[in-house]
Amino acid sequence: MPPFLERGGGLPREEFLQSDESKPDLSEALRECPLTIWDFEDIDVNKDINRNIPSTDCPHPVTPPNEGMTLDEERAYFKENQKEIREQLLEHGSLWIRGFSLPKSVAGHRELYESLSLTPCLDPLHSSGLRKFASERDVVYEEVNKEGLRGHYIGLHQESTSKRTAAYAAFVCWQTATDKTEPRGRFLIADGKRVLARLPPALLQKLYDRQVRISVSNLDLPASTPGALKGVFKTLVDKAITPKFDMDLEMIYGVDGTSEGRLMAVESRESPINRHPITKEPVWFCNAHNHLRYLRDRRPTQVPEVGMTDVFFGDLGRLEPEECEAIKRASEESIVSVPMEEGDVILVDNYRVLHGRDIFKGDRFHAVSWFTWDDFGGMEGRRGDELRIRGKDGLNKIVNKYMDFLPKEF
Repeated sequence: MPPFLERGGGLPREEFLQSDESKPDLSEALRECPLTIWDFEDIDVNKDINRNIPSTDCPHPVTPPNEGMTLDEERAYFKENQKEIREQLLEHGSLWIRGFSLPKSVAGHRELYESLSLTPCLDPLHSSGLRKFASERDVVYEEVNKEGLRGHYIGLHQESTSKRTAAYAAFVCWQTATDKTEPRGRFLIADGKRVLARLPPALLQKLYDRQVRISVSNLDLPASTPGALKGVFKTLVDKAITPKFDMDLEMIYGVDGTSEGRLMAVESRESPINRHPITKEPVWFCNAHNHLRYLRDRRPTQVPEVGMTDVFFGDLGRLEPEECEAIKRASEESIVSVPMEEGDVILVDNYRVLHGRDIFKGDRFHAVSWFTWDDFGGMEGRRGDELRIRGKDGLNKIVNKYMDFLPKEF
C-alpha cells in the first residue's frame, strides 16, 4: 500500500488522477444521460405526502468491517456486498462510504462503482460545459473546483433538467480544501422526502397546480434595441446556440421584468413533485433552492449575469419573497453538511436526494461520476440504447476553456 494511504491522507494530484491503462476506455461506448422519468399526475398533497418522516440516517454510513483491510480485501468487500449496498442506497437515499483506501484515486473510484454494477453515463448538463472530465476514459467529471467559483454557494438541486436526469451519482473527494477555514466546501445533501414534508401545504398545492419553469441563462441587450433587431438576435440564438444545449429551452424577452432587452433561456413546464421511479413515493423534485434568483442574490455567489438562473410558476408568474423564503427554510432545515475527507464517496439516489456545496478557500479537488439505470429495482430497459452524442462535446470544451481563463475571483 502506498505510504500516503497508510497515513490515512490523500495521494498527490499526479497520482490520484492516474487511470488504470490496462482497463478499457469507457468513453467510446458511453451512454447518454437517461431521459427524465416524470410521474406526477393525481398526487394529493394532503393525503399522499408523509409529513411525519422518521429520523433516518441520510447519508447512511458505510465503513470497513475490519481495520487494516488491503486493497484486494476492499475490492472483494464491495463485490460481495453489492446487493446489500444497493438496497441501503434505495432505503436511505444516500450513502457515505468512508474509511476505505480504494476510492482515493481515479482507478480505485472506477473499481468501486464497477464493483457495485453501476453503469456510467454522461452528465445531464454535459453540453453546458459546467464540468469537464477529470478522466474521460473512466467517466469521471471534475466537480466545481474552479478558483473563480470557490466563493460561490451551490444550493440544493438534483442533477436534472426537464429532459434528462441521472439515476445515481458518486461524489468523491481526492483533495480537501487547502485552507482549513470553515466551511471548507462541505458537501450538502437533503432528503427530498423530508423537504417535501416541511413545505407549507398551501404553497405546495400552489406549486403543484401551477408547476414551475426554470430560467437557466440571461443574454442582455440594451433596452433601446429596436424590436426588429431583437427578433433577429432571438432567431440567431434559437438556431445557432439553443440546439447545442441538450435541454427543452424557449428564448423569451423580459420575463423577469428587469429589462425588455434581457433574453432568457427558459425550460419547459415541470412539476416540482415527482414520484420516485422505484419506490413510487412522492419527493421534492425541484432545483428551486439553487436556482431561485431571490435566494442567489442573498448568499455568496460569483456567477456572472449570463449564468444567473431563476424559477417562475409554469405561467411565468413570479414567486413572492415569502414563498421563496418558505422554500429556503424547508430546504435548509433538511440539509446535512458532510465534511468529506480524501477517499470519501457520497453515493446518491438522484431522484430522491438533493445535493449542493458550500464555499471554500484555497485549492480542492472533488469529482463525480453519473450513472444511468440498470437492472436493480426493476428498472430493466429504462436506460435505453442511446449512446454518446459527440456533437455535445464542442460546447462543453469551449465553455470550460472560457471558465479556465476567467480571473480567480470575478
